[in-house]
Amino acid sequence: MTITDLPRVTNVLESDFYFFQDQLSDRENEKVYEIRSFFETEVRPIANDYWARAEMPFQLVPGLAALGIFGPEWEESGHFANSAVFRGWCGLEMSRVDASITTFSGVQGGLAMGALGVGGSPEQRAHWLPKLATGEVLGSFGLTEPLSGSDTARGMNTVAERGGDRWVLNGAKRWIGNATFAGITIVWARDKADDKVKGFIVRTDSPGFSAKKIEDKQSLRIVQNADITLVDVEVSEEDRLQNINSFRDLAVVLRLTRAGVAWQAVGNSIGAYEAAVAYSKERLQFGKPIGSFQLVQELLAQALGNITASIAMCMQVSRLLDEGRQTDAQSALAKAFVTSRARETVALCREALGGNGIVLEYGVAKPFADAEAIYTFEGTRQMNTLIVGKAITGFSAFV
Repeated sequence: MTITDLPRVTNVLESDFYFFQDQLSDRENEKVYEIRSFFETEVRPIANDYWARAEMPFQLVPGLAALGIFGPEWEESGHFANSAVFRGWCGLEMSRVDASITTFSGVQGGLAMGALGVGGSPEQRAHWLPKLATGEVLGSFGLTEPLSGSDTARGMNTVAERGGDRWVLNGAKRWIGNATFAGITIVWARDKADDKVKGFIVRTDSPGFSAKKIEDKQSLRIVQNADITLVDVEVSEEDRLQNINSFRDLAVVLRLTRAGVAWQAVGNSIGAYEAAVAYSKERLQFGKPIGSFQLVQELLAQALGNITASIAMCMQVSRLLDEGRQTDAQSALAKAFVTSRARETVALCREALGGNGIVLEYGVAKPFADAEAIYTFEGTRQMNTLIVGKAITGFSAFV
């Protein structure tokens, strides 16, 4: 028996060992079950195939949009009021089945819609957020560059120059999710006049804009990351994000999404853990299920401990966001700690499966590989650690 053979749509996750989900409201739990059902019935049966082919299953987009997972925190999206804890749990549920689709959703609903929600004028929000929420328009978020990742705040080379009511953008971006098929990309550029970072809504059919898929990724393979080139791309002043005037303003968007990556890491870990538990009950060695052996039980107990501690941290950092008290350092600690534990957890689960742990159909190989990308994006462990270190000591260790 493989992991894909098992009945999965239940109201209880055995991996939620301390019953954290009980803290969601009844309405939020109903939505969680709806998401779980969709991902089990629509995503799981096709995820391995699309992951292996490194292709995006666009047929899922209408269903994802109908679930209300694109930008539910923004009133213009048309979705019901909800908590950051609920939104985090949605990310966990999606990543438990496929972290790539969660990443697609995170770029669409978190980064692109977040940039508009935080930095857009009322007119920009009213125009774009409903279109992005329904999937009528797909979005991407162009921040990272070929020569600047962790040092984007200081090292951004993409520039914007204003002439009248027009801006001209020149530069390059790298690792931009959704960019090969998005209708708009939120491009971040340094204003030549004041040296401040500003955001621009760039239509991807604009002359001078090109996006080329990055090939041969071995993690989150369904996600279509791109190299973007901007050569004299013209953008109107109306398409500049009116409430973004510096990198500090942009950082507000990243604060909202960074803790979401921690939730994604937990869900990815749970996917590997559930596969390992199921395998341990079916796989026979020496005439017994391997789950009856002490060493295998030790692997699973350690994995469950990592998952449980990580959920607790994610729950609290999301509560702080709901209360308006979350800081950059708190979200950075969650991202650094949880993704590190996720890496360890998927390795433990891969070990429990022996040789079958590297085969897609057994349910661990994909989350094992996907953990590597989740560990890196939205700030490396080292950079997030320095954010926390500054909060602890009061000293900045950044170069």
